[in-house]
Parts: sequence; C-alpha cells; structure tokens
Amino acid sequence: MTTAETVAPQGLSAAADVPTGLHIDGAWSDPGGSFEVTDPATGLVIARMADAGADETRAALDAAVRAQQDWAHWAPRARADLFHHAYALLRERRERFARVMTAESGKPLSESRAEFDLSAGFFLWYAEQITHLHGTWAHGSNGGYRVVTTHQPVGPCLLITPWNFPLLMSARKAGAALAAGCTVVMKTAQETPLTGALFTQTLVDAGFPAGVVNLLHTTRSATVSETALADRRLRKISFTGSTGVGSLLLQQAAPNVVNASMELGGDGPFLVLDDADVDLAVEHALICKFRNAGQACVAANRIILHEAIADEFTEKFVAGARDLRVGNGFDEDTEVGPIISGRQRDRVVDLVDRFRGIGADVLTGGRPAPGDGYFYEPTVMALASRDHELCTEELFAPLAALYRVGSVREALDFANDTTYGLAAYLFTRDLDRAVSIAEHLEFGMVGINRGIMADPVASFGGVKASGLGREGGPDGIHEFLEPKYLAITVDESKDGLR
Repeated sequence: MTTAETVAPQGLSAAADVPTGLHIDGAWSDPGGSFEVTDPATGLVIARMADAGADETRAALDAAVRAQQDWAHWAPRARADLFHHAYALLRERRERFARVMTAESGKPLSESRAEFDLSAGFFLWYAEQITHLHGTWAHGSNGGYRVVTTHQPVGPCLLITPWNFPLLMSARKAGAALAAGCTVVMKTAQETPLTGALFTQTLVDAGFPAGVVNLLHTTRSATVSETALADRRLRKISFTGSTGVGSLLLQQAAPNVVNASMELGGDGPFLVLDDADVDLAVEHALICKFRNAGQACVAANRIILHEAIADEFTEKFVAGARDLRVGNGFDEDTEVGPIISGRQRDRVVDLVDRFRGIGADVLTGGRPAPGDGYFYEPTVMALASRDHELCTEELFAPLAALYRVGSVREALDFANDTTYGLAAYLFTRDLDRAVSIAEHLEFGMVGINRGIMADPVASFGGVKASGLGREGGPDGIHEFLEPKYLAITVDESKDGLR
C-alpha cells in the first residue's frame, strides 16, 4: 500500500486550484463559515470549503429565478452549441477531474477516469437532444380547432448529488436540466464538494450565463433543502441518496407541489442460475460488488446462487476477492480504495459483526485493512438463512453476501422479496429463460449476463422504494420539461376553398 507521506502531496495538489467558495449569480463568494474536506485514504485535510446556509440558499434561488426566462428562450441551436463547447472543455480536463475525484472520494484513478468518461458521455447525450425536442399536431375531436403540444422547462431546479459518484450525478442531473432550459441550484455532498466546484467552473468557463448555474456546499443540508423547498418559486427537485432522506424531501416538496425525481436506495439481487457461465458471472460479480469499495446503489447486494453452481462460483469468487489490491487511489495498481469516512467504516465493522451474529460464515476478509485512511478488506460471507432483516438491508460496503437456492422460483421469490427495486442482475445461457425471468423481476433495470449497466442512452432509475423518475436516455430530459397544450381555433370557412 502506498504510504500517506507519499500520497498526501498528490491529494493536496489535485485540490489546489479548485474554487472553494459558493457560486451564485455568476460569481464565487465566501459567506465566512467553512468546513474541511479530507482525503479518505490518508485522513488528511486537502481543502476548506465555504459553508452555505439559508441566506445563501435564497440568494442562489433568487439568481436562478432571475435567469430562468432568458435561459428558457435561448434558441435551441445556441444552447446546443454552448453545450458542445462545455463538453470540449470537460474533455480537456479529464485527468484533472480524475485526480480531484480520487483525492476527495478515495476511489482508484482507473475508476475516476471511467466515471469521467461516462459523465462526459451523459453531457454529450443531452447536448445532442436539445435540438430534437418535438411536439405534436392533431385535429380537435369535433373540428374547428387544432391540438398542438409542445414542451417548456419546469423552471428553477434544486439538484442534490451524493458523494459516491460526484461527477456522474452532477453531469447527469445538471446536463438534463440545463438542456431542457431550466436554471439550477446544485448542492454537493459535504464529502466531495471539489468535483462539483470544478464542474461548475468548467461550465462558467464555457460561457453559461450568470444565474443559470449556481452551486452550494454545506454542512447544513437540511437547512438548504428546507429553505429551497419552502420557496414557491422552486419548481423541481432531483435527489440521489438514501430512501429515508428521499422520503423526507418528498414530504417537504408536497406543500408547494414541487415536481420531484428521486434516485434512491437499492438491494440489488445478483442471480446466477444453474446454466450460467460461471467464469463470466464471477468476473462481473467482482466488478458489480467491489467497484467504488461497494459504495454504489446499484451494487450487487445479494448474490443468489443456484445450488448446482454454488460451490464452483463461491470458490472462484472468494479467490478473486482475495486477489483484489486494496490501497490508495493514486497508486495505479489499486483496485479497491478506502471507505469514504471513518464513520462509514465503523458502520461496516458493525455490519460484519451483525452478520456474524446471525451465523454468517466469513470466507475472506472481515477486518479493517491497514493504512492511515479508512480501508476495509473485500469481504465475502456465506449465509444459510435468509430470514433476518439484514438479508434485505442495503450494504453499501465491500461486503458480498452469498445465498444458495434450490430452484429458479426460489431465486426469483427471494430477489423480489424487498422494498427496493433499482437494479437486478441475471446470469443464464438461455435467452428465453433470461427474457422471461427478467420480466418477472420487480426492478427498474436488469443486467443480463453483465454487471455494469449505466449508459447515456438508457433510462436509469428504479421502482418501489428505489425512487421516482428516470435519468438519462430519451426520458431523462423530459424529467425537466412539462407538456404544454395549445388549442388553436381554425375557422375553415375563411380558407376560400368552399
């Protein structure tokens, strides 16, 4: 593992030139209070960020409201050209973004670069949709008028992003909102504000007008969201995070009937059937489980193995988990970085203790890993029972829980036995079987013989307690648009044809 002394300067240098203030109405400002940002691989402070409260939230929303009408009526081609210019600037800064993400989130540079590429792809996708938003034209049911439908921006939006994929969430949310003609107030996660600041600075450098893009960092997330949602001028909230917080935000949005998109928790089942390609399933399970140290809402949460292949899969999966290289993200050989914070690592320690308490057999790992930061060993556990509440709890950690089943029906029933419905995974060689079982899985997304699904052309989102709405794909931009119906009287007696 790379030492803290070796890596600390890299984390500090990555953060050095990133703005640390709030961005409101086209200018960076500092209200006075600040908070520390730490590198989770070393525990060292790498930046101090301005700390927004209610006053700064109101100021940011004021700016977004002032800019809304002008931005909404930009010509589609002009807005698309601005997007393409911003996309080019993003691409130029690829390595800078990657290093900032690694410095504040701890993820390996290889994962930070992959996140950048996916994020830039979403931004490009929205850029190319701007000039392809079309309405409809129809005759009125009883004649004498025409039915025209078009789309208009929802209005000023509050975008709340999480720490686990700081650039992806910013680009996916802000890209859609801005492309639709909405102004935005972005609130970053306290753990990863630097990526949001660099993203905002890039949009500013590209020429986005004052007030169109506003950015808040805060240690008082509840104050920011409550202040914004209490203001009748806010017309949309888009949030990615836990189901508990999402439910609270929906309650706060209800009095003013604020349009809401929610991408919430997951309990992803990873089904490996008796006819699966076991080597392929193991390869994808390792990625799907341990990417970002397991801190992903779409991670494999319950690995459900048909008894016919369970022994083979378990042996190969455990061997693969043992071989994963844990270390600082700035070490190019690192495959699994640290947990985001000491508090989160303590939660992982407690989770493993709780699993042991219900009889889980820890096959590998199960301990904090050495290092100055917040590391935990990739851990694999086998469970004989599925009756405990832990078996459907979102782990959000480098912990893989293996379960055996005796039939496809048993696998499907266990997969669906959850309040969540974000992502599921299915491995089988039989296409007929794959289609049929996928249609019975109660999830918004199903990966068939693959463990990675995020793609700009696909609609990302879940059902049940995993959220509302979709991000990306043809649906993503429409989350920030409202249909508008025009009834146009047409007096056909004046056409001179009769």
